[in-house]
Amino acid sequence: GMAVARQTQIIGASPHSWEAAVRNALERANMTLRNITGLEVIKENAAVDDGRVVEYRATILVTFVLDK
Repeated sequence: GMAVARQTQIIGASPHSWEAAVRNALERANMTLRNITGLEVIKENAAVDDGRVVEYRATILVTFVLDK
């Protein structure tokens, strides 16, 4: 039958960049989800201390297909 797609939201963080935060979020997703087919960055924000970014955070929506 038809494959069923699901989506889940995951947050990643990095001291270096939003791109690294997205990669870290995807790595977290890869630990628990199989058959990931795509992702969407839905939010990028950061923690700031003393005028500089100390942690970049990315919230991503991961799409994955359930095993048939």
